[in-house]
Amino acid sequence: MNSCITYHVGETPTPLFEMRLLQANNLDVTLGKHTVLTDVSVTLDAGELVTLIGPNGSGKTTLLRAVLGHVRASGDVKWLDRDLKKWRSRELARHVAYMPQTPVYEPGDRVIEVLRLGRSPHQGLLGVESTGDEATVANVAAELELTDLLDRRVETLSGGQRQRVFLGRCLVQTPQAILLDEPATFLDLRHQVELYRLLRRLAEQKQIGVIMASHDLNLAATHADRAVVLKEGRVVASGAIDDVMTEPIMSEAFDLRMKRIEVDGVVQIVAIG
Repeated sequence: MNSCITYHVGETPTPLFEMRLLQANNLDVTLGKHTVLTDVSVTLDAGELVTLIGPNGSGKTTLLRAVLGHVRASGDVKWLDRDLKKWRSRELARHVAYMPQTPVYEPGDRVIEVLRLGRSPHQGLLGVESTGDEATVANVAAELELTDLLDRRVETLSGGQRQRVFLGRCLVQTPQAILLDEPATFLDLRHQVELYRLLRRLAEQKQIGVIMASHDLNLAATHADRAVVLKEGRVVASGAIDDVMTEPIMSEAFDLRMKRIEVDGVVQIVAIG
């Protein structure tokens, strides 16, 4: 029996633009005989960074896959005010990029080859690269400080460098929204902070909407605008960071006694038992 209490912590912020990037309502997902999501809703606006927080198995990955149509879900999903079912996958990929927890690449692939893959939704069936494609790849490589790595094989890179390459592959799609599943996995603390700062900058400067699933609630919340807190496939709370990062909500979500502290004005939650 699911014992989650839903915390209502205010209205969803007004979109920065008239058309909302993502509106997903009342999603239910059942895989086999197991209910993974129940009545889950999430929105995303341009320039906004939303973090999905919750313990392992809470449904964060499934939610990302459901709004992309990678798993069957009941409920309503709209991208750019258009029903998900009316999007062809290739067409949606021109607007929405997805970075899974463990991105795949072919052994021996060079960085430049991985980045070029991000242009495939914009190319014809023959995959002929245009001058515009080349310029987009070069610009993203420069922005993410990958230019000097373009001829390196991906397996020779550090964890932080690889994550920048896979994020670059997403950016080369020139998306309006990016969905990331535990993007800081395998990164040390410094590279985690650098990645979150980069995502924050992309949201603010390029007005890209970002949804990020994270197990590190404090680091993710420090850089996010809003959080959706999940437990056992249900929404425990959804709202602004200051409203969601409270002792009752976090204690409920993680089944631990939590204490809220502020360090230099930054809200942090620590387990105390």
